[in-house]
Amino acid sequence: MRRSLVALSALCVALSGCTGGTTPTTGSSSAQGAVPGPAPAFKLVAFDSCEQLLSSLRDAAAEAVGPWGFGGVMWRGGGIADGRAADFNSATGKAAAPPGQEFSGTNTHEAGVDEPDLVKTDGKRIVTLAHGSLKVIDAASRTVTGSLTLDGGGDVEGKRAANVTELLLSGDRALVLGSYFRVSPSVDDASGKVGVSGAQVTLVDLAGAPKVIGRFTIDGGLVDARQVGGTARVVVVSRPQIAFPDTSRLDTDEARTAANRSAIKAAPVDSWLPRWTAEDGAGKRTDGRVDCGAVSRPSSYSATAMLTVLTFDLGGAALGGGDPVSVVADGDTVYANGPSLYIANDQRWRVMAGATGKRVASPGRPSTQIFKFDISGAGRPRFTASGEVPGWLLNQYSMSEWDGHLRIATTDSLDNTTSSAVYVLRLNGGQLTQAGHVGGLGRNERIYSVRFIGTTGYVVTFRQTDPLYTLDLRDPAAPKVVGELKIPGYSAYLHPAGDGRLLGLGQDATAQGRVQGMQVSLFDVRDPARPARVAQHQQKGGSSEAEYDPHAFLYWAPLGLLAVPVWNDRQPSVLVLKVGDAAITEAGTITHPGRFTTIRRSLIVGGILWTVSDQGLKATDAATLADQAWIAL
Repeated sequence: MRRSLVALSALCVALSGCTGGTTPTTGSSSAQGAVPGPAPAFKLVAFDSCEQLLSSLRDAAAEAVGPWGFGGVMWRGGGIADGRAADFNSATGKAAAPPGQEFSGTNTHEAGVDEPDLVKTDGKRIVTLAHGSLKVIDAASRTVTGSLTLDGGGDVEGKRAANVTELLLSGDRALVLGSYFRVSPSVDDASGKVGVSGAQVTLVDLAGAPKVIGRFTIDGGLVDARQVGGTARVVVVSRPQIAFPDTSRLDTDEARTAANRSAIKAAPVDSWLPRWTAEDGAGKRTDGRVDCGAVSRPSSYSATAMLTVLTFDLGGAALGGGDPVSVVADGDTVYANGPSLYIANDQRWRVMAGATGKRVASPGRPSTQIFKFDISGAGRPRFTASGEVPGWLLNQYSMSEWDGHLRIATTDSLDNTTSSAVYVLRLNGGQLTQAGHVGGLGRNERIYSVRFIGTTGYVVTFRQTDPLYTLDLRDPAAPKVVGELKIPGYSAYLHPAGDGRLLGLGQDATAQGRVQGMQVSLFDVRDPARPARVAQHQQKGGSSEAEYDPHAFLYWAPLGLLAVPVWNDRQPSVLVLKVGDAAITEAGTITHPGRFTTIRRSLIVGGILWTVSDQGLKATDAATLADQAWIAL
């Protein structure tokens, strides 16, 4: 849902009118023109007791509630990083492989930090999810060697079968992420029950025939997850389980709001603390809730959401209780670089108190809260700092930690004018405070893509043309724009291609800003002051999932091979391009059986290009694009 909304938003803005330009502004305190200084820094504090936690949650929720409850609160999550090199090279899509066998991993933001996706490979086997089942394919024999149907783990208090969406892989273990729906019996409305959505994590042993050895469910919606080594961090957001009375027969909104506030004042602390259940492979259950002592709060909050970070050891005998750490806040964007985990909370939309009780735009200037956790150890993450910046993020690529500083790109709106900026934040006690920033990027435009590579940043804004800004970030106190390139259309995703080259995937557009179809651009950025587009390839009327989900983007540097799924008025396919120093040429296309079969992912194992859809996997010679095998799912 989140990814689809991003794509729709990109299209809507692309169809809007013309734009003017501004001169970027730089400063270590407040910028000039349309980009004032950052929002005041804030920090998290823990609660002294469960009693203080409950009293504070009730007070904040009572202020936020309206005549129809909290109103319009939607789940985050989809299906649901320029840092320390480990065994994965995110610039090339090349992962550490068994001797003599190279393979591509998931296209991730940061080296050494894996991200959940619908398919994984370790160079010997391919593990994917299709039709509610986990499938294991042997890459050498090109046969399905294992299959496991994944459900909700039994009918527990009305729990339905889980919807599995993504997975992580570590050795002989797969961690499958999904969701479920159950009925909570703990509320006092007419039926005595209320529906609760939950996140589900399933640990599967792949050493022999695939089998479930652990399952963990928790109230809330899955936001995202990150894996470093054999440790996974899973982020969920939950909502308070409060059954509001039927207020439809009351005469006024004031009376309805008062009735809802009475329900909040009577709610126990358990209404806010997420409930979890852990099961081992034998079905033995352990039930629990997030502990009061594991909850912190920012200086201001509405108590309409609880953000929880869970920790799982993929090499353990079972999943255990997840060792949760919670913040009374919302969250929608997750970024990690290895030792640090950041969660951003877009503050553009809040539940405001008042007559409507609906989800409305925040008054004044929009901002984004940021929470930083230390995940350098294998155990529970340690909260280290929080901060706030003006504006809103595009996605996780808008954040990057480098040399202890967080670089973060946002689009801001002030006095009916939009503009973008890059802030550099430093750790100052328990706060993330501004070291420097550069603003004034793309007046009356918004950010369409961001990439930070070392001490250089790349930002694309768009409304009519595509300004690609290059930023010098060597001095955290004085970041600055050093180059700008304006071309028709925009790049929705930027990918390093090595040797001073940058690939951009997005949409071509007319001089008036109307999109014409997918385009791939190759930029020469060896001289940051003079970025230049040296090649492009267009697919008129086409679009790609990789424009809003980089997991669908495969760039295989050893062959200069780029593969992306394409939708157009013909059969969906994977477009395969060859990328040279100053040229992009079409090598061919790959299709799957079925007129409307959509191919979702591409990966390399040895010399074979594998493409993945819900219908099956196709093996293709990466050099010649000759078909090798089809494996139906």
